[in-house]
Amino acid sequence: MYLVDTNIFLEALLEQNKAQEVRSFFEAIDLGQIFITDFSLHSIGIILFGLGKSELFISFLDDMVIDGIGILSLSKEDLKALSSIAQSFKLDFDGAYQYSVAEKYNLQLISFDQDFDRVKIKKKEPSEILKFT
Repeated sequence: MYLVDTNIFLEALLEQNKAQEVRSFFEAIDLGQIFITDFSLHSIGIILFGLGKSELFISFLDDMVIDGIGILSLSKEDLKALSSIAQSFKLDFDGAYQYSVAEKYNLQLISFDQDFDRVKIKKKEPSEILKFT
């Protein structure tokens, strides 16, 4: 099962360089095997609304989130540990949050963020997962 980082979703939603790779990943993997953090979901909303693309956010919800991917969050106790995790691996809040959720729920982290190359649970990019499907 996979925890997909914010940048993966934005890559496809904003039609960036690796958008086709991301779309192929989502087509190959059952959405029931994919999770997003509540933090990522809100971040995507903030970014898309800020770009004047609120309808794209609604479309994203309809296509991916409603009856699709699962949404995960951290408990209050888990949140207290983020500072320590961020310092240990030199991560920002977002990175520490994503890493903590992946570790807590034993999920493979899917991200383009190279900061995750420094942590215990190594991230993979969509193309790496596609090689095995």
